[in-house]
Amino acid sequence: MRYTAGAVELPVGVFVLLRDLIRDRIGVSFDDDKRDLLASKLADRLGDLGLKSFLDYFYLLRYGTGAEAEWPRLTDALSVQETYFWREFDQVRALVEVLVPQHVAAGRGPVRVWSAACATGEEPLSIAMALAEAGWFRRAEIEVVASDVSPAALEKARSGVYRERSFRALPPALREKYFEPVSGGWRVDPDLHARVRFVAANLLEPADTAPLACSPFVFCRNVFIYFSTATVARVVQHFAERMPRPGYLFPGVSESLLRATTAFQLEEVGSAFVYVNR
Repeated sequence: MRYTAGAVELPVGVFVLLRDLIRDRIGVSFDDDKRDLLASKLADRLGDLGLKSFLDYFYLLRYGTGAEAEWPRLTDALSVQETYFWREFDQVRALVEVLVPQHVAAGRGPVRVWSAACATGEEPLSIAMALAEAGWFRRAEIEVVASDVSPAALEKARSGVYRERSFRALPPALREKYFEPVSGGWRVDPDLHARVRFVAANLLEPADTAPLACSPFVFCRNVFIYFSTATVARVVQHFAERMPRPGYLFPGVSESLLRATTAFQLEEVGSAFVYVNR
């Protein structure tokens, strides 16, 4: 049986239990006025599992033997994968035209870029394209690592095939250069795709992120808007403790970290604003 939003009631008390459990596990936060939204996102999971109430679902996640198998499915159900190539490109331009040259000239070692919460891969591939266009892969040791908590998002990212909506901001000449039309969309050039290493990581799990947060350049864009201020502070503090100095953190252009941390200073780099750990 498939459940639709509203078919099964999500009582306030159970909403609080689920909300807190989800927030503590994967960081996604639901305010009190988002009870119906959470119910709608979880409704199909109840139906697929044959559960009759949201309380049953909470017990499964909290105590059930199938909890570890269910969490990735729940994560996929909650994930927002709205992204596209060349999104908020001023930040990528600042990386490629200002920060990477400074890093290389200062002899700070390999250029490592981490795209945290990469969704379906458009962001790290945009970074790799921009680096390739500037010739940096020929001139320096470059590593681009991309991570996400959603198994479905990573599967799509690893496939390298994208539909038309992903290209709405990408210059047509770059699509012609780096993609070829295939059944179901456009496939990224294998050499460019190989420049990005995709891994699974939960931003709330230090064991997942510690090997990644040592990167001097971290893009963590348009994910903090789904976290509480306390969760953002926790994640950013973890970054600050592990990033080299100077380290550069790129949140989404609409995301401010000023209430969450004093570890990073907001600075203007090129035509973008970047949080710097000095």
